[in-house]
Amino acid sequence: TTQMMEALNYTARKGMELSMPTAVNLSFGNTYGSHDGTSLLETFIDSISNYGRMVICVGTGNEGTAGGHISGSLRKGEMREIELAVAEYETEFSLQIWKDYADDYEIFLITPSGEESGPVSRRLGLQTFRYRNTTVLLYYGEPSPYSSAQEIYLIFQPARDYVDSGIWTIRLIPVRLVSGRYDLWLPVQSALNTSTRFLTSNPDRTLTIPSTALGVISVGAYNDSYQSYAAFSGRGGQDARIKPDLVAPGVDLVAPRVGGGYEEVTGTSFAAPFVTGSAALLMEWGIIRGNDPYLYGEKVKAYLRRGARQLPGYDVFPNPQVGYGALCVEDSLPE
Repeated sequence: TTQMMEALNYTARKGMELSMPTAVNLSFGNTYGSHDGTSLLETFIDSISNYGRMVICVGTGNEGTAGGHISGSLRKGEMREIELAVAEYETEFSLQIWKDYADDYEIFLITPSGEESGPVSRRLGLQTFRYRNTTVLLYYGEPSPYSSAQEIYLIFQPARDYVDSGIWTIRLIPVRLVSGRYDLWLPVQSALNTSTRFLTSNPDRTLTIPSTALGVISVGAYNDSYQSYAAFSGRGGQDARIKPDLVAPGVDLVAPRVGGGYEEVTGTSFAAPFVTGSAALLMEWGIIRGNDPYLYGEKVKAYLRRGARQLPGYDVFPNPQVGYGALCVEDSLPE
């Protein structure tokens, strides 16, 4: 993350030094954070995007069907149990619980054999639990200078080779509620066995960070052969922040292979470059060729949103799956 911030800072300054518009592609994402645009990385990207004449495009990740997110709202007097399936041969992994700092929960951890630990102390700092071949390190966090959200961070570590497999349960019991909202995230699917997932996961708010930053163009994937949303593509939520902005081809693409030749690739990492290149073409048309010297930043995003083609199967645009629709540079050019 630090190296990415340094690279973005270098790119922005180099663009200003050369007096050239700059299009940046970030085919990168992780799940660590509250996904509300308030982390250090997200706020940095929002700030750096205002330097010079810059557009930053970010893939929304491939977590839509990974089973790595679950959310809900607690009400006074009710209990919520969240079941996490841990596959065999799973090495160390983490789990994040995010909530409003004003809310108080009692949190219990129930092992696959039914042993219960808790309630977890609400004191800040590190706590440790042990079960058979697994050590669970729990860190009760506090709000940051950038966010009022609170994180409870758990690390599952094997005593020998692997974490104990089976169904682990996180029980939430409200003590004092203001909003009652909670979200839990696992690491990205590529870091886990495919069977490690929440049993009743929620595909909404599965955008990876930093595609959650407000100042970037967030790019999901669709299948251009069938004109359909790619289910793996990270989705936005039902809140006021419109994400993703649009989608681009991201299924069974032919791309150069490292070492020579070509291969088929799939993912939002390959959809984002379509939009980055399109942003560069718009800025070339506007800034370099003199048609619009102010065609950069949010203006490029607005043009691409306006020109996006609506895909079949949706009545409402923008929506959490495809945003404003599929990339179309031709329709994005002003008349």
